[in-house]
Amino acid sequence: MNDHDRIDARSLAMHRAIAEKLRADPGLLAIAFDNIARWRPTAGRATWYLDRREELLRRPLDEMLRVIQEDSEEMRAMRQSGPFAGVLTPKERWKIYDAFATGTYYSSVGNHRGL
Repeated sequence: MNDHDRIDARSLAMHRAIAEKLRADPGLLAIAFDNIARWRPTAGRATWYLDRREELLRRPLDEMLRVIQEDSEEMRAMRQSGPFAGVLTPKERWKIYDAFATGTYYSSVGNHRGL
């Protein structure tokens, strides 16, 4: 796996963890909406990107969670700067970062060995 593929796989793993937390506590979506609102004044021409994210967040929960975990070109691009900062705790994020750094995460089979 090259570095770019590893970053994409790690981002997908992060969004899978985010989806688990959002499923357990949909109120955490407020964090994503707050992030978008905070970014909007400085978004300039990228406002359309924020609009797309906000539209996605407003979908029914199960649909939105499925979409953010898709392994599609559009979602790989959107995951590069998603609005979910603050949903995972630093400890949860670092477990995923550490797993990818040490090669203990196997995204192809969905195992979270060591997590």
